[in-house]
Amino acid sequence: MRRILIAIGTTLTGLVLLFSFPTSLNRIAAANAVGAAATGSAATTTSTSTADADAAAAAAQAAADAAAAAAATSASGTYDGAVASTRFGEVQVRITVVDGVMTASEAIAYPGGDRKNVQISSFSIPILNQEAVAAGSANIAMVSGATYTSGGYIDSLQSALDQAGL
Repeated sequence: MRRILIAIGTTLTGLVLLFSFPTSLNRIAAANAVGAAATGSAATTTSTSTADADAAAAAAQAAADAAAAAAATSASGTYDGAVASTRFGEVQVRITVVDGVMTASEAIAYPGGDRKNVQISSFSIPILNQEAVAAGSANIAMVSGATYTSGGYIDSLQSALDQAGL
Protein backbone atom coordinates (compact mmCIF):
# COMPACT_ATOMS: atom_id res chain seq x y z
CA MET A 1 0.00 0.00 0.00
CA ARG A 2 2.82 2.37 0.84
CA ARG A 3 4.46 1.79 -2.56
CA ILE A 4 1.20 2.58 -4.32
CA LEU A 5 0.83 5.87 -2.44
CA ILE A 6 4.42 6.84 -3.23
CA ALA A 7 3.92 6.00 -6.91
CA ILE A 8 0.72 8.06 -7.09
CA GLY A 9 2.34 10.98 -5.29
CA THR A 10 5.35 10.89 -7.59
CA THR A 11 3.16 10.75 -10.68
CA LEU A 12 1.04 13.70 -9.53
CA THR A 13 4.15 15.72 -8.72
CA GLY A 14 5.54 15.01 -12.18
CA LEU A 15 2.30 16.06 -13.85
CA VAL A 16 2.15 19.31 -11.88
CA LEU A 17 5.71 20.14 -12.88
CA LEU A 18 5.06 19.21 -16.51
CA PHE A 19 2.00 21.40 -16.86
CA SER A 20 3.39 24.35 -14.91
CA PHE A 21 6.56 24.71 -17.02
CA PRO A 22 4.96 26.53 -20.03
CA THR A 23 3.06 28.76 -17.61
CA SER A 24 6.27 29.79 -15.89
CA LEU A 25 7.81 30.69 -19.25
CA ASN A 26 4.77 32.85 -20.08
CA ARG A 27 5.13 34.63 -16.75
CA ILE A 28 8.78 35.43 -17.49
CA ALA A 29 7.88 36.83 -20.93
CA ALA A 30 5.06 38.91 -19.45
CA ALA A 31 7.35 40.24 -16.72
CA ASN A 32 9.92 41.26 -19.33
CA ALA A 33 7.24 43.05 -21.36
CA VAL A 34 5.94 44.86 -18.29
CA GLY A 35 9.48 45.85 -17.31
CA ALA A 36 10.17 47.24 -20.78
CA ALA A 37 6.92 49.23 -20.71
CA ALA A 38 7.72 50.59 -17.26
CA THR A 39 11.17 51.65 -18.38
CA GLY A 40 9.71 53.44 -21.40
CA SER A 41 7.07 55.23 -19.33
CA ALA A 42 9.64 56.21 -16.68
CA ALA A 43 11.83 57.78 -19.32
CA THR A 44 8.85 59.78 -20.60
CA THR A 45 7.81 61.02 -17.18
CA THR A 46 11.27 62.34 -16.33
CA SER A 47 11.27 64.89 -19.14
CA THR A 48 11.09 68.51 -18.07
CA SER A 49 7.94 69.51 -19.91
CA THR A 50 4.88 67.88 -21.41
CA ALA A 51 5.40 69.58 -24.77
CA ASP A 52 8.89 68.09 -25.06
CA ALA A 53 7.54 64.65 -24.18
CA ASP A 54 4.75 64.94 -26.77
CA ALA A 55 7.21 66.02 -29.47
CA ALA A 56 9.58 63.19 -28.61
CA ALA A 57 6.73 60.65 -28.65
CA ALA A 58 5.53 61.91 -32.04
CA ALA A 59 9.05 61.71 -33.47
CA ALA A 60 9.51 58.19 -32.08
CA GLN A 61 6.18 57.08 -33.55
CA ALA A 62 7.06 58.56 -36.95
CA ALA A 63 10.42 56.77 -36.92
CA ALA A 64 8.76 53.48 -35.94
CA ASP A 65 6.18 53.85 -38.73
CA ALA A 66 8.90 54.57 -41.28
CA ALA A 67 10.93 51.57 -40.13
CA ALA A 68 7.88 49.30 -40.30
CA ALA A 69 7.04 50.51 -43.81
CA ALA A 70 10.62 49.98 -44.96
CA ALA A 71 10.69 46.50 -43.45
CA ALA A 72 7.39 45.55 -45.08
CA THR A 73 8.49 46.63 -48.55
CA SER A 74 11.99 45.19 -48.26
CA ALA A 75 10.68 41.81 -47.07
CA SER A 76 8.87 41.00 -50.34
CA GLY A 77 10.41 38.29 -52.53
CA THR A 78 11.66 34.72 -52.30
CA TYR A 79 14.28 33.61 -49.82
CA ASP A 80 16.20 30.34 -49.71
CA GLY A 81 17.13 29.05 -46.29
CA ALA A 82 20.50 27.54 -45.48
CA VAL A 83 20.98 23.88 -46.33
CA ALA A 84 20.41 21.80 -43.20
CA SER A 85 22.28 18.51 -43.13
CA THR A 86 20.41 15.65 -41.47
CA ARG A 87 21.24 12.03 -40.86
CA PHE A 88 19.38 11.00 -44.02
CA GLY A 89 20.18 13.88 -46.37
CA GLU A 90 20.00 17.63 -46.82
CA VAL A 91 16.92 19.81 -46.41
CA GLN A 92 16.48 23.31 -47.82
CA VAL A 93 13.40 25.53 -47.71
CA ARG A 94 12.33 28.41 -49.98
CA ILE A 95 9.76 30.91 -48.75
CA THR A 96 7.79 33.55 -50.61
CA VAL A 97 7.10 36.79 -48.77
CA VAL A 98 4.62 39.46 -49.86
CA ASP A 99 4.33 42.72 -47.91
CA GLY A 100 6.13 41.26 -44.91
CA VAL A 101 3.94 38.14 -44.70
CA MET A 102 5.04 34.62 -45.64
CA THR A 103 2.61 33.40 -48.31
CA ALA A 104 4.32 30.17 -49.39
CA SER A 105 6.87 27.70 -48.14
CA GLU A 106 8.33 24.80 -50.07
CA ALA A 107 11.13 22.34 -49.57
CA ILE A 108 13.48 22.56 -52.55
CA ALA A 109 15.82 19.86 -51.23
CA TYR A 110 14.92 16.92 -49.01
CA PRO A 111 16.09 13.35 -48.32
CA GLY A 112 15.34 10.93 -51.13
CA GLY A 113 18.22 8.47 -51.37
CA ASP A 114 16.16 5.30 -51.00
CA ARG A 115 12.51 4.22 -51.05
CA LYS A 116 12.00 4.73 -47.32
CA ASN A 117 13.36 8.30 -47.44
CA VAL A 118 11.18 9.06 -50.47
CA GLN A 119 8.14 7.70 -48.64
CA ILE A 120 8.85 9.68 -45.48
CA SER A 121 9.54 12.89 -47.40
CA SER A 122 6.45 12.48 -49.59
CA PHE A 123 4.10 12.51 -46.60
CA SER A 124 6.00 14.90 -44.31
CA ILE A 125 7.04 17.74 -46.64
CA PRO A 126 3.48 18.80 -47.64
CA ILE A 127 2.47 18.84 -43.97
CA LEU A 128 5.50 20.93 -43.02
CA ASN A 129 4.82 23.34 -45.92
CA GLN A 130 1.24 23.87 -44.74
CA GLU A 131 2.21 24.27 -41.10
CA ALA A 132 4.90 26.84 -41.91
CA VAL A 133 2.52 29.06 -43.91
CA ALA A 134 -0.25 28.71 -41.31
CA ALA A 135 2.10 29.60 -38.44
CA GLY A 136 3.97 32.33 -40.31
CA SER A 137 7.07 31.35 -38.37
CA ALA A 138 9.40 28.43 -37.70
CA ASN A 139 7.46 27.57 -34.54
CA ILE A 140 5.79 24.50 -36.04
CA ALA A 141 5.26 20.95 -34.84
CA MET A 142 7.49 18.16 -36.11
CA VAL A 143 5.90 15.37 -38.15
CA SER A 144 5.84 12.05 -36.34
CA GLY A 145 8.01 9.52 -38.14
CA ALA A 146 10.00 12.24 -39.89
CA THR A 147 11.92 13.69 -36.98
CA TYR A 148 15.20 14.32 -38.81
CA THR A 149 13.51 15.78 -41.89
CA SER A 150 11.30 17.98 -39.70
CA GLY A 151 14.28 19.26 -37.73
CA GLY A 152 16.19 20.12 -40.89
CA TYR A 153 13.11 21.77 -42.36
CA ILE A 154 12.64 23.95 -39.27
CA ASP A 155 16.34 24.96 -39.27
CA SER A 156 16.28 25.93 -42.94
CA LEU A 157 12.93 27.69 -42.55
CA GLN A 158 14.30 29.80 -39.70
CA SER A 159 17.29 30.73 -41.85
CA ALA A 160 14.99 31.87 -44.66
CA LEU A 161 12.84 33.86 -42.24
CA ASP A 162 15.96 35.53 -40.84
CA GLN A 163 17.02 36.54 -44.35
CA ALA A 164 13.56 38.00 -44.98
CA GLY A 165 13.70 39.90 -41.70
CA LEU A 166 10.61 38.19 -40.31
